[in-house]
Amino acid sequence: MPIRALLVDDEELARRGLRVRLERASDMTVVGECANGSEAIAAIGRLAPDLVFLDVQMPEVTGFDVIEAIGAERAPYIIFVTAYDQYAVRAFEVHALDYLLKPIDDERLAQALRRAREVLSGGRDEAFGTRFNGALASLTQGAGARLAIPSGDRVVVVRVAEVDWVEASGNYVSLHVGKKSWLLRETIAAMDQRLAAHGFARIHRSTLVNTERVAELRPLANGEFAVLLRDGTELKLSRSYRHTLDVVAGSGL
Repeated sequence: MPIRALLVDDEELARRGLRVRLERASDMTVVGECANGSEAIAAIGRLAPDLVFLDVQMPEVTGFDVIEAIGAERAPYIIFVTAYDQYAVRAFEVHALDYLLKPIDDERLAQALRRAREVLSGGRDEAFGTRFNGALASLTQGAGARLAIPSGDRVVVVRVAEVDWVEASGNYVSLHVGKKSWLLRETIAAMDQRLAAHGFARIHRSTLVNTERVAELRPLANGEFAVLLRDGTELKLSRSYRHTLDVVAGSGL
């Protein structure tokens, strides 16, 4: 019996590259492709695939949202496709079927497919639902300590605590770390949710700041504030985000 696979990634080139490689395997059948998390939730219910290659970082509905929405009772086996932090990757490896780190290496893909064949040939594991829910809990606890950022043919791992501030750029954000900046495919709203528990505050619709890096607040004439970081960077806390003033001011000033 061929293994029925569903591909979920908001990047068409990524789906195409994975599909081409899967089609080379005689026992793999790609039954569908999804460009976002909402499509994935519907397709999993409709197609009942054996295996889902699930991208983690997608706008609006992330891979985590897909996991939570489908639930353990109808969850297929999942191979995460991710550029996520090392703690999350460790959780994937323990609880889920496997993970693939972007850019996907051929040998690593072959290893993941071997694991999928072994598991699927033996029938569905009765403890899968427990492990599946355990994976979600682990991801919630571990995500955010480090960020894995694709950069050309390598992945740069940055500690969240080392990030000074974050700037929005469409569906991307720039992570400013000292004199360097890294571009990550993520929205500012999603980053706000991910980093809030790690001491970051949103001070503008396009800006997050690590409150540990704040050196001084200066009131401006229009009711806004200048936020001065320890390295001399000056940011703006807009009136729309005055509710975060106490969080920023309570960072040890």
